[in-house]
Amino acid sequence: MSDNVSTENTGLTGYANGPSLQEINGTVAIPKSKGFWKNLMAFSGPGALVAVGYMDPGNWVTSIGGGAQYGYLLMSVILISSLIAMLLQYMAAKLGIVTQMDLAQATRAHTTKRIGAILWVVTELAIMATDIAEVIGGAIALQLLFGVPLILGVSLTVFDVLLLLVLTKLGFRKIEAIVVCLITVILVVFAYEVIIAQPNMGEAVANLVPRTEIMHTGQLTMALGIVGATVMPHNLYLHSSISQSRKFDRTDPDEMRRAVKFTTWDSNIQLFGAFVINCLLLLLGAAMFFGKATDQLGTFGNLYAALQDNRLAGAVASPLLSTLFAVALLASGQNSTITGTLTGQVIMEGFINMKVPLWVRRLVTRLVSVVPVVVCTIIYGGNEAALDHLLVNSQVFLSIALPFSMIPLTVFTSSKKIMGEEYVNKKWVTILAWVCTAVLTILNLQIVWGSLSGLF
Repeated sequence: MSDNVSTENTGLTGYANGPSLQEINGTVAIPKSKGFWKNLMAFSGPGALVAVGYMDPGNWVTSIGGGAQYGYLLMSVILISSLIAMLLQYMAAKLGIVTQMDLAQATRAHTTKRIGAILWVVTELAIMATDIAEVIGGAIALQLLFGVPLILGVSLTVFDVLLLLVLTKLGFRKIEAIVVCLITVILVVFAYEVIIAQPNMGEAVANLVPRTEIMHTGQLTMALGIVGATVMPHNLYLHSSISQSRKFDRTDPDEMRRAVKFTTWDSNIQLFGAFVINCLLLLLGAAMFFGKATDQLGTFGNLYAALQDNRLAGAVASPLLSTLFAVALLASGQNSTITGTLTGQVIMEGFINMKVPLWVRRLVTRLVSVVPVVVCTIIYGGNEAALDHLLVNSQVFLSIALPFSMIPLTVFTSSKKIMGEEYVNKKWVTILAWVCTAVLTILNLQIVWGSLSGLF
């Protein structure tokens, strides 16, 4: 694919400093067949990598904790977060396909250097916050499964760079398949555990409609944590890049429409899967632990122990449930490692045009993220509760960082000059995107003010 691409569909005349993730851009062939299912299978994959960010270890603390503390009340928060995610990921994927630029490249091309630098710093911090959740989740999973001390487990997570090196040699389609397999493991584990727990599905479904109780202080804090853990800002950059991995004739209007259509199908299907998993997490917390000693369930280790404790989990408690929980936690952390590294590369290349080997990017990011976790582990003597507190705070930061990605994405995809007449957002999409951005920003300001004033 040439570095000078012009298209009558957009106001852009080419790439910003080369195609996004050049090593995978336009490498996955799609069939000429017009059959729906063949096309869906061919375009499926990027959505799975994006969905990973919506079920990482950070989600586990907030969703299970939300169920344990407030029962089924926050089901509506998961639903609303998932719908917002579907809207944002659709816009991000469309931006990548139509303009052939990822969100970082588009931001650099259409903003001043100062604004671009601010957005880059905030996005890098968001990736580090996500990486903290991966480090903590991976270290705790190793401790639960193999008895590895937390400080050693945290250090061992640095070496997951070796896993990434192996995966990059297999090709992007293989990476997508591995991610889907790990997601399936998580889904099966929690589906089984929820079936065993026998939640009140009538009450769960009823709480898909928002209630005013959510606006109370404790519930709002947990709700924002769920939003931050569910709607991931760095995923917007990732999706706008990997949506360009399919190889088709970008000068053919029909091919462009097909790509946008099936990429949207892929994204929504995979995000629906993430919605189901997050619901399962909350259902598990509500069915097994609501109304019980929730102060004993504040950490992954406590949850692991509770799943085999008859006093908390009841008659269904068993070592098998605990082991499956730890296996799923490890799978979740490894999945997030893969996508976090790709996102870091997209952001670094797009914002500051710095190209470094993937393993270097992974190693630097992981080392930076490991430092606060190691410090916290040493200060608190390996107290897992302190690590979980750090993890929850990282998720709230992600919620605060989200508007810094939502605003430029909405601006770019609502511009006819950038997107062209056919692909610019419909008016209702633009209005809805701005409403979501405004509401999240107001809620985030409220939580920040509350934290500073000591109200929460």
